[in-house]
Amino acid sequence: MEINVLTEDGLEVQTGDEWMQEIVSAVLATADLPSNVEISLVITGQARIHELNLQYRGLDSPTDVLSFSFSENREEEETTAFIGPPDGLVHLGEVIISYPQALIQATEAGHSIKWEMAVLIIHGVLHILGYDHEKAEMAPAMQAKEQQLLANLKIE
Repeated sequence: MEINVLTEDGLEVQTGDEWMQEIVSAVLATADLPSNVEISLVITGQARIHELNLQYRGLDSPTDVLSFSFSENREEEETTAFIGPPDGLVHLGEVIISYPQALIQATEAGHSIKWEMAVLIIHGVLHILGYDHEKAEMAPAMQAKEQQLLANLKIE
């Protein structure tokens, strides 16, 4: 399993790459995945996530987390056939988190930045795994999975 963490230049992130990789790994461990998977976690600022939110969701505002699945099993009408990568890894996708937004939300909720980052990482990776809270029938399962993972991780 390969978990890449990329941080936008200039951002001072209080949660280390290794800790974030452990959160991603814990979520992926709950799925039936081959061992040769790769996922990227991108930590960015408000301007970049605002731009991506506008470009891909048509929403002209920053957000906290975006997920981009590279899965062939999308439910879209048009699917793209993927050619296997030469490195042999199955590329699951990218989770993009706005660190400044995570700080804002942690402060507003009165909990630690670690807790907020864990919530956002779990949420984003579950989207990559096919969970979708915007579908009424899937929302309870996604919320239950998020709560179960947070409880198991025992984050301060």
